[in-house]
Amino acid sequence: MTKPTDDFEAVRLVVAALDGFDSTAQERILRWAREKVGLAGSPSTPVGSPAIKPLTVDVSGTLQTPTTRDLKTFVSEKNPNSDVQFAATVAYFYRFEAPPQERKNEINSNDLQEACRLSNRERLKLPAQTLRNAHGLGLLDKGSSSGLFTINSVGENLVAMTLPRKAGEKPPATKPKKQRAPKKARRAKRK
Repeated sequence: MTKPTDDFEAVRLVVAALDGFDSTAQERILRWAREKVGLAGSPSTPVGSPAIKPLTVDVSGTLQTPTTRDLKTFVSEKNPNSDVQFAATVAYFYRFEAPPQERKNEINSNDLQEACRLSNRERLKLPAQTLRNAHGLGLLDKGSSSGLFTINSVGENLVAMTLPRKAGEKPPATKPKKQRAPKKARRAKRK
């Protein structure tokens, strides 16, 4: 691919690449691209200005404003089937889906317990350990201080693309390994 000659050409290339994706996917792609090229988090909204939400037009031509889901609705839609998936779902919700006044980049064990309460989920015995486990599995990154965690692109991908799974549905199966004959049988075959 040739390098764009000016800023406007670069913008045209980016816009063309995003064409066909919905606004949520476009936001996610741009966020991942920012991470990939090493730019600090997404550009923040200037202090005092309201958060800008995209408007869409439905097929009848009616202007639609984006709806804000509450935590309980979001968790039930995503249907996480483990505590670490739940932790990633909660971190994703607070970072991207919560009403603007409730958004936060990092969560802690108290946020996780409150999310259990709000989503009618059984309380976690060790919420801080659940966050550490989610970090160990690569779904969350450590935050700005001890006990704080933030969702990373792997966790975002899990929540945005993989969840929800239907109740009892297993993750996509990997190809089973080909069973090898016992060593003795392999030797006999060679003779």
